[in-house]
Amino acid sequence: MLHSKIEGSGKPLLILHGFLGMSDNWKTIGTQFADEGFQVHMLDLRNHGRSFHSDEFNYQVMVEDILNYCAFHQLATIDIIGHSMGGKVAMFLAINHPEMIHKLIVADIGPRYYRPHHQDILAGLNAVDFSLKPDRNQVDERLKKYIPDFGTRQFLMKSLYWKEPGQLAFRFNLAVFNAEIEQVGTALPEGALFSKATLFIKGGNSNYIKDEEHDEIRQFFPLAQFETILGVGHWLHAENPQLFFSIVNQFLKR
Repeated sequence: MLHSKIEGSGKPLLILHGFLGMSDNWKTIGTQFADEGFQVHMLDLRNHGRSFHSDEFNYQVMVEDILNYCAFHQLATIDIIGHSMGGKVAMFLAINHPEMIHKLIVADIGPRYYRPHHQDILAGLNAVDFSLKPDRNQVDERLKKYIPDFGTRQFLMKSLYWKEPGQLAFRFNLAVFNAEIEQVGTALPEGALFSKATLFIKGGNSNYIKDEEHDEIRQFFPLAQFETILGVGHWLHAENPQLFFSIVNQFLKR
């Protein structure tokens, strides 16, 4: 069973993090939605956070994980927010099980294929030698050689934890990510369709969703609406959480 943090009571709202993320990334926004009358489920997807590790890592099994989670918690109908890879999981869930989804919110990812583009990040993560028992500052210094952006490093280091006294480790399953990185960019199948309320939110400085792709997206999601948060990149919910929350909350309350 997937690990989750559950807050509030009311209509179920699932939140799915992106690649290399975890439920903790959504704690502040999740609490805000709980205050608005939702029962918020912030999930750790397989091979991430405190959820189980598995050699199987693709969208089919991640959708099955969500189905098992919803069955266990008796969630018949849900609203769902997914960022990046989590947005792809949400899209695959919606096209295969539309009866479960009331409203779909996808943050900065489209249904198309994405080439692997995390090579520098994976190289940095693989360069950390935990057998040397580095502290957090030493891990950061090692990552900096490959990942100069401070914000990206801070995001990755949220997954550091003390495996035992004096021994740090990453919570995510790096070995499987190295082997299965192609899976993250998988496209939705031709002819797939979800004909319910859908919102795509993109970062103004991100190129994950381009304006000219809107018509292509509507072939899969004919009721899709589009919003842009200016001045932010791919981690739009972290860079401008207030506006992200406001846009999504208005969409959910309509």
